Amino acid sequence: MLSLFFAVRVFKRTTSSTILLTGLGGSGKTFLFYQLRDGSAHQGTVTSMEPNEGSFILHSERDKKGKSRPVHIVDVPGHSRLRPKLDEFLPQAAGIVFVVDSVEFLPNSCPAAEYLYEILTKATLVKKRIPVLLCNKVDKITAHTKEFIRKQLEKEIDKLRTSRTAVSEADIANEFTLGVPGEPFVFSQCCNKVIVAEASGLTGEISQLETVHQGEC
Repeated sequence: MLSLFFAVRVFKRTTSSTILLTGLGGSGKTFLFYQLRDGSAHQGTVTSMEPNEGSFILHSERDKKGKSRPVHIVDVPGHSRLRPKLDEFLPQAAGIVFVVDSVEFLPNSCPAAEYLYEILTKATLVKKRIPVLLCNKVDKITAHTKEFIRKQLEKEIDKLRTSRTAVSEADIANEFTLGVPGEPFVFSQCCNKVIVAEASGLTGEISQLETVHQGEC
């Protein structure tokens, strides 16, 4: 399941079991939360205005022999007014899953990159080297590939890096600079691990995700 492969390696290196689901509103975070908890996305598109939070054994692990470790998963609302709630959970986070709807990606690529930029430059995330998984939600055949999503986000974030250099040091006191000066931005330049994987909230096919190790810088 989604966060199992993401979390197993991370949990070996941290006492936290909290995974944060975040991304733009309507990207499919709440869908994935229910898929992880119940093995079902429930009915239709679900939009949350308050965090969905729970500690549970992943649905896919309940019938397996041996001990399965409960995971604390928080679905953070993606509405711009509610994003500060992410900061409430970030200090306890073992990892972040940033969900992208790859069908509607192009019209939302700029706001998605802006939100991801904000997350990747947060002092808590950088200092703790919290790994980030970019989850490309592919529920239709018209969905863009994870490589396309990755490259487009890198390009948009590179533009943001340039524009943010004009901001005063006082305004970015709590941020870290992304990337290498003079070079195009790529996620591999981040101090924390950033990887991309694909999942489907509609079909429940969320097993292709790669394991995540906390990165070295």
